[in-house]
Amino acid sequence: MIRWSMTVSDTAEKIKKMEIRGAGRIARAAVAALRDEAERATAPDLPAFREAIGHAAGLLLATRPTAVSLPNAVHLVMGSLSGDIHSVAEAKERFSAACTRFITRSGEAVDRIGTIGARHIRDGDVVMTHCNSETALACLLQAHRNGTRFEVFATEVRPRNQGHLTIRTLNDAGIRTSFIVDSAARYFMKEVDLVVVGADAVTVNGAVINKIGTSQIALAAHESRTSVMVAAETYKFAPRTILGEWIEIEERDAAEVLTPEVAASLPRVRIRNPAFDVTPPGYIDLIVTEEGAIPPQMAYLIIRDYLGWEIGEFALPPSGPGAGGCP
Repeated sequence: MIRWSMTVSDTAEKIKKMEIRGAGRIARAAVAALRDEAERATAPDLPAFREAIGHAAGLLLATRPTAVSLPNAVHLVMGSLSGDIHSVAEAKERFSAACTRFITRSGEAVDRIGTIGARHIRDGDVVMTHCNSETALACLLQAHRNGTRFEVFATEVRPRNQGHLTIRTLNDAGIRTSFIVDSAARYFMKEVDLVVVGADAVTVNGAVINKIGTSQIALAAHESRTSVMVAAETYKFAPRTILGEWIEIEERDAAEVLTPEVAASLPRVRIRNPAFDVTPPGYIDLIVTEEGAIPPQMAYLIIRDYLGWEIGEFALPPSGPGAGGCP
């Protein structure tokens, strides 16, 4: 019987409860937990070690279905356990090195995206952002450090109020910010020059899955001829969408929207709480990655050239209807 380390089980629970949030942070936390699990593993032989790490990876992968950064990160580090390995000690060394390399490069990717994205923010711009995206904030913070003068509209981001974290970061950096409720995004769009958001996943055709409300903001921007820039690491691109597989849109607990007591008093009301939505590529002008800025139509090149997936590794797409993804 496999016993989980506290690191793996605790990390999985924190990801589920959104104590660890943001696709990049989730990926780094999961990889760090796998590295710690591997270092503590007492498997008697190599097959047992691979099985134990595989089970730990499975526990983490089940936590958040929409953020493809998690399976991509796990795929990248688990690849170090394939091939010619002669001992558990050698497997541990290779796996630990792969995990550390991913964590380091992931952090460097955010900095690189910030540098590239900041070039697209001009003096006098008004920028709108949605949710608490590490990469989107990196673009704004780097632009501010570059001496670019701009203002920000930041949304509330119901029901988890991630916008409160965003405005704290912007305030502490000295960036002038207006805090608005989500439903006011279209009202203020006429004052906005650029929308900057992050991504939890990018499909092969350049559609972006991000925090619920992003697609409405992008639609309002499209209507107003306002540019939309997405900031996303390459490991957020979704390889399985090449074969038409849909990305599952996570629906979270109704208690995030209404308390159980209030919900119980409304027996004929069904509460829906999707955490993400899909923004069509036609509403997106640019996707900034650590490898450079691309139009959404070039998303396939990121999957082909940087993620290391081969077509033969893909399972057949499900035959039933999907919940969301590649429209």
